[in-house]
Amino acid sequence: MSNQSVQTVSTSNDKIKVIAAIVVMIAGVVGFYYLADKPALVRAGALVAGLAFAVLILWTSTTGRDFLNFAKEAVRETKKVVWPTRREAGQITGIVFAFVLIMAIFLWGTDKTLEFLLYDVILGIRK
Repeated sequence: MSNQSVQTVSTSNDKIKVIAAIVVMIAGVVGFYYLADKPALVRAGALVAGLAFAVLILWTSTTGRDFLNFAKEAVRETKKVVWPTRREAGQITGIVFAFVLIMAIFLWGTDKTLEFLLYDVILGIRK
């Protein structure tokens, strides 16, 4: 059985559309900051309009459609995540803190033991 991957080649037209979408998105953000003296509703409108128009341009290109479908799938997958309850999160946090405390004590003890062996026993120097 052949397991060959199929690679799609984007046309220069798609590349131009993606670049245009990026330019429109940047224009929306620049417009938001350029209109600093205007009411917040006008500024937000410029930002949302730029982003919406960029999404519309992206939707017409193959690359953009693939990316937007990927984003939709990512959102769908995050909805499937089972989050821990408050009690479970507290228990896990307590276990992590206990482990960190035990490791800190262990490393401190190891450091002091090696310090004693190196300076007092082997070298015979003490500060």
